[in-house]
Amino acid sequence: MERILALDLGDRRIGIAVSDLLGLTAQGLEVIDKKQTPDWLHRLDTLIQQYEVGKIVIGYPRNMNGSVGSKGEASKKVAEMLKERYALPVDLWDERLSTAAAQRSLIKADVSRKKRKQVVDQVAASWILQGYLDANRRT
Repeated sequence: MERILALDLGDRRIGIAVSDLLGLTAQGLEVIDKKQTPDWLHRLDTLIQQYEVGKIVIGYPRNMNGSVGSKGEASKKVAEMLKERYALPVDLWDERLSTAAAQRSLIKADVSRKKRKQVVDQVAASWILQGYLDANRRT
């Protein structure tokens, strides 16, 4: 079975998580800082090959009323670009409150503010992917 890679897209950072081979659990991989790695797609190329990814899930930010704003539209554009680049299925997954949930879990784990800033996007990507995996296991 192939793994699923999840992305939590931000203006500055991209959180990345990957599933286990059975598609049961999500593990955070890393955060790509677009300022430090302007050609972040090359890093993504490496991860997709390394983990033998068969599908990509992108966090799809929606407003609390369900409408789609500018960040959601940007996620759609990235999804289309990744479909073309990798010839893989790319799904958008509602990410409402994933970053807030990630922050809460890191605070509860007593992670320092400095460390939280470094890993929150990775943890958010894990939340997005775990929600996706759980929902698809039920169907």
